[in-house]
Amino acid sequence: MSDLAHADSGRVRVDYHHFLIYDPEAPVTEEELDVSHSGLIALGDGQVEIHTGIHSGNAQVTVAAHRTAPEADPGPWQEIVEVSVHTPSGALLVGAVMDDMEEELPSLAASGPGDYRLRVHARGRDTAVDLTTREITERYLIQGWPAPPAPLQILRTGDRYGAQQRSSAPPSAPVTSRPARDQSAQERDILHRSLRNEQ
Repeated sequence: MSDLAHADSGRVRVDYHHFLIYDPEAPVTEEELDVSHSGLIALGDGQVEIHTGIHSGNAQVTVAAHRTAPEADPGPWQEIVEVSVHTPSGALLVGAVMDDMEEELPSLAASGPGDYRLRVHARGRDTAVDLTTREITERYLIQGWPAPPAPLQILRTGDRYGAQQRSSAPPSAPVTSRPARDQSAQERDILHRSLRNEQ
């Protein structure tokens, strides 16, 4: 019997260079970690941010919820990062920053509330960097399975966009809740403040 509980694929709206993984009822992480540590994901405001090359548009995202850790298969993926999260409600969802999803992808949490490991794969981020696109240029695979907390792990690096993000802060820089004040960090701060004001 396969350990795959369910999988699905769909378009996810990207705004301000990212989309999210979150629990609609509570934070999935207490950590604050900017994108310079992995080049692909950041942790903040209780969510996981997946960073995209495009500024806005749509990305093709596949989610796969497993009962046990799937075998790592780098295949055609350029960047792969693993991170631990905790879902209090048992709903670990992919979502857009600015809009509700037209069709929700299934939860990455196949075993209900608890600790999970996410493996995030990306390719195509160098195709349309900083642009707003109508066509799909970036693809993501996000796998989730129950696992105890563990440090963030980079499994593969390979795109220029990820290398640029990793070089935006020295590796030895302390982790703080405020990322370096470059253009994208300022945009994220403005976006997060405006979203908080609407709630």
